Amino acid sequence: METELSKAARTRQFIVEKTAGIFNKKGYAGTSLSDLTEATGLTKGSIYGNFKNKEEVAVAAFEYNTAKVRRQTRHLIDQASTYHDKLMVYAQVYHRFNAASFPEGGCPILNTAVDADDTNPVLKEKAAQVVINWKKRIEELIDGGITAGEFKTGIDVAQTALSIIALIEGGIMIAKVTNTPASLDKVLKTVDAIITRLKTNL
Repeated sequence: METELSKAARTRQFIVEKTAGIFNKKGYAGTSLSDLTEATGLTKGSIYGNFKNKEEVAVAAFEYNTAKVRRQTRHLIDQASTYHDKLMVYAQVYHRFNAASFPEGGCPILNTAVDADDTNPVLKEKAAQVVINWKKRIEELIDGGITAGEFKTGIDVAQTALSIIALIEGGIMIAKVTNTPASLDKVLKTVDAIITRLKTNL
């Protein structure tokens, strides 16, 4: 039984890995069953023998994509020595949204939020939770910088965290829709300026 479960888990993981980029590029509505069977080489019965429906595959694919980004950010944050540099990791990671190390199709948060806003409550909630958790992690880093004496006291931590997220995601959206990476560079300079102004030595 344990071997069967292990095989089922491996099959599910295979399906998710093969379809994650498709969902991230085409969205839930734009991804067809034939897309899934073609990407995996499996039959409809094999796919739905491991997942209840397409939505369940899409949710698993979104979680896979966001986990990939999260692992990158955690690794770089752990390596950074100052709270300024730890916060700037988010800008650095999302700046590479078209790189091979990033999920195929770009930022999964932006893609899923736009795609599922009025069409899929489950995926919308998943995207919302990722943003909420992201905001919380930024707030924790700002609070850590204040406690360490690196950042000023009296900062509106929640507003700053939301502004950083909005600028990064908005910058990615503008760069992507206008095909102008330089636009994102300019937006990220504003993110750097916001984080730098938190410092006590200014």
